[in-house]
Amino acid sequence: MRRERKTNPKCQTGPEFDTFSARSADLTGLKMNRITRGEFIALGGAAASSLVWPRAARAQQRGPMPVIGYFSSQSRDFDGPRLEALRRSLSEAGYVDGANVAIEYRWADGNYDRLAGQAAEFSRQRVAVIFAVSLPAALAAKAATTTIPIVFVIGADPVTLGVVASLNQPGGNVTGVTQFYGALGGKRLELIRELVPTASIIAVLTNPRNPNSEDHLADVRAAAIAMGQRILVFPVSAENEIAPAFAGLVNQGANALLVADDPFFSTRREQILAQAKSRAMPAIYYTREFVEAGGLISYGSNPVANYIQAGAYVARILKGTAPADLPVQQPTKFELVINLKTAKTLGLTVPLTLQAAADEVIE
Repeated sequence: MRRERKTNPKCQTGPEFDTFSARSADLTGLKMNRITRGEFIALGGAAASSLVWPRAARAQQRGPMPVIGYFSSQSRDFDGPRLEALRRSLSEAGYVDGANVAIEYRWADGNYDRLAGQAAEFSRQRVAVIFAVSLPAALAAKAATTTIPIVFVIGADPVTLGVVASLNQPGGNVTGVTQFYGALGGKRLELIRELVPTASIIAVLTNPRNPNSEDHLADVRAAAIAMGQRILVFPVSAENEIAPAFAGLVNQGANALLVADDPFFSTRREQILAQAKSRAMPAIYYTREFVEAGGLISYGSNPVANYIQAGAYVARILKGTAPADLPVQQPTKFELVINLKTAKTLGLTVPLTLQAAADEVIE
């Protein structure tokens, strides 16, 4: 059984991601400013691009039906509900898959070595838009083309990682939605410590092959210092490293686990959950899919809402808007999801304050 928080209709977010609720802001502890740096980039280039882009976009279409290249570092299985949100968003804008638009798919299944070749395929094909899922895919797409429009959905800061010039003026051929998964590492550490207050050591599972891994770890380490919490970092970038990492963190006395956001971990969700369950390890994750599959707790932005907004951007580009004229959007809704059944199995009592703060409690 699931218990979901009821939302005041006046606080519900629309497709333009204009604001986020005060409760989400308090829980996040972040100031989600739209402008981070590069705010004063000259408008001349963006204005010029808006004049020439419609012609360029039409030239990239193969025949009368535009092709969207869906380019994901993750897997078909993991992306399923998110992909449906993208299709729904496109449909609402007048683009129906198989009727007046075609979608071709490439999944890396967490293997980043495949990305460069897959991005090159879309570039050679001259698709109308590349829809890049995750930071590694966005960087591979950007390296493959400077002319085909790219719309991303990523968990990292796109400015810091060089995906765009700034949030308000992304420039070039790239824009999209940032999910801010990585920026929430410190908050997740606080949440798992609140749930397991006796944890003397909290392990952190991270993938060093993800370009965002160091920024995420820096956020977690800063929070750990402020809390006086000892952490141990376990790097994992291959499937055969998952079980040894769990054995190591148990042997070194970890009492809880924080799983950093990473497409490889998303595609190995079942293995990670199985290891956590077999070792009775309380763990916090970056997205709700882990908790829906039996994980303990997650905190992150709403992925379906993010994909809906990104889909609206794809539609606007297909209609002639230049990516440079579309500011990078930030999430407006953050979700705390708790699995009480898993907590009971682990012998944990979830504080009523934490239950009250949760957007969804799975019972």
